[in-house]
Amino acid sequence: MSTDAVLYDHPGPRARIRNRILTVVFGLALVGLLYWIYHRFDEKGQWAGSLWKPFTQSSTWTDYILPGLQGTLQAAAIAMVLSLAFGILFAVGRLSDHWWLRIPAGIVVEFFRAVPLLLMMFFIFFGIPFVTQKPMSPLWAVVFALTLYNGSVLAEAFRAGVHAVPSGQSEAAYAIGMRKGQVMGQILIPQAARAMLPVIVSQLVVLVKDTALGYIISYSELLQLGVNNVAANFGNVIQAAMVAAAIYIAVNATLTAVAGWLSRRTRRSGKAPRAARPATALAATAEP
Repeated sequence: MSTDAVLYDHPGPRARIRNRILTVVFGLALVGLLYWIYHRFDEKGQWAGSLWKPFTQSSTWTDYILPGLQGTLQAAAIAMVLSLAFGILFAVGRLSDHWWLRIPAGIVVEFFRAVPLLLMMFFIFFGIPFVTQKPMSPLWAVVFALTLYNGSVLAEAFRAGVHAVPSGQSEAAYAIGMRKGQVMGQILIPQAARAMLPVIVSQLVVLVKDTALGYIISYSELLQLGVNNVAANFGNVIQAAMVAAAIYIAVNATLTAVAGWLSRRTRRSGKAPRAARPATALAATAEP
């Protein structure tokens, strides 16, 4: 009996009819809500062509939106790589058998998970120049803050994933003489990453959206250039926010699609090998 059959009963004829009715009712309610929003915007003149016209001009995209998108993607890409490295490193540290490594790694992870991301950006951008007497780049202030926060969350995700791997995997590896570093790098972490892929992708999506907090320290990203500057020049803050939101949705949908593709590839590569040939057949082939 499959797990689905145990945990989920397929609906009968009455349940299917009820589900169809509820689907239609909620669909009509959603259409009504969208029409009400459209009507309210129309009453306020938010669909006027003059407010949307700037987005049909190439200068709006080349001067504001595309540079802002580039800044968002640049900070997000660097922070993703560093966050994954930070997460794996501190997850291994928290799983160490040595207390002098496990406890400091736990303190670092819990500290940066607890500090609000915006406060961390402020501290890095204004605090480090106060100590070093050198200006801090807004890009690296955003990247470091995103790395410390999201890397700490990913460290806990990796640690949970390693604990979720059956203990027989590591026991078998130790039985054939592998050291703990080899067990971690070759057995546990690859399986944990595959199991925790949805959590990892969700956190990376959060990371992309959190780049918008960089506008507080004047980092040139999509919210700063694509919304604030466009609205300041054309007086269409609602329209600019809608366009920026659509771009964020497209970026995160692309990230989710890539993650789904990777998940499918790992499932295909993890298929069970072919069944062994019967002993009689092997004996027959072994005969001269």
